[in-house]
Amino acid sequence: MSIFNYHLAHFIASAPGIHHLPADTGIEIAFVGRSNAGKSSAINACTNQKNLARTSKMPGCTQFINLFQLSEGYRIVDLPGYGYSNAPVVVQRKRKTIVTNYLKNRQSLKGLLILMDIRNPLKDLDQQMIMSAIECNIAVLVLLTKADKLNYQKCITQLHTVRQVTKIFSNIIQVQIFSAEKKIGIDKLRQQLDYWYNSVFTVRQVKL
Repeated sequence: MSIFNYHLAHFIASAPGIHHLPADTGIEIAFVGRSNAGKSSAINACTNQKNLARTSKMPGCTQFINLFQLSEGYRIVDLPGYGYSNAPVVVQRKRKTIVTNYLKNRQSLKGLLILMDIRNPLKDLDQQMIMSAIECNIAVLVLLTKADKLNYQKCITQLHTVRQVTKIFSNIIQVQIFSAEKKIGIDKLRQQLDYWYNSVFTVRQVKL
């Protein structure tokens, strides 16, 4: 049984950078990933809402930091996606700066969901995001999304591959398969969110 009614999550703010965010208090769990990894769909599936986070057939629509509140002091954060090649270089750099500043400086951030398409995980930008989280001492759950696109055995093979690559950081990185379409891994996702929200954390020691 989850400690939160995730379906009660509601939008509270959209910010172009960390200086426009609400007060840096409480606990935030952030979702980030390549622009076609299914980030918004994962947030909607987790909260059992169809349109909480914006979804679109056009990748790269999330350009601001979007915050959703579960209850007072507990928030889900939708970060700008990365890796959308059709976006102008200046836009790509701006999104990277927004995400990097958030990871380094947002003290209420206690956990990071990094979403990767299970068919093509661990692209260069995915690995860079993992390293950024490690450098900032942020716990990570890698969600291998769109698991409905592969058969079960191929999903397990991909899961083992990613776990093998990240095992050196297994103390702070976990990996799970996920499908918003088929509702695969939603309970495990909520369990991890519950753990992060319910845990006692010390202040992150950020490496600058």
